[in-house]
Amino acid sequence: MEYERFEAIRNLFCQRHEGVTQGKMMHSPAIHYHNKVFAFFSRSKKMVFKLGKDYPLDGSDVEISAFNPFKNKGPLAGWYEVDHRFQDAWEELTATALEAIKAK
Repeated sequence: MEYERFEAIRNLFCQRHEGVTQGKMMHSPAIHYHNKVFAFFSRSKKMVFKLGKDYPLDGSDVEISAFNPFKNKGPLAGWYEVDHRFQDAWEELTATALEAIKAK
């Protein structure tokens, strides 16, 4: 069910936004903008977003945490993950991540 929600979001963004395509990130299904990943579905059934280092984590009802795929390193700067319990927020966060990558 979680993957289907991700897939629906990915298809929607690919249809509505020029330059947005399907791809991979760390062997996981991802969403790209001009070949740069801005969101993907992790093996732990979470959606991961590149929101930027300055993204405010305070004041949201959604639990957003730093994404750390490594055992012996710190989290990836500017990348955040959101559990499937909050998948109602995934589409909005995908839009935020797309705008963040377009601004670079």
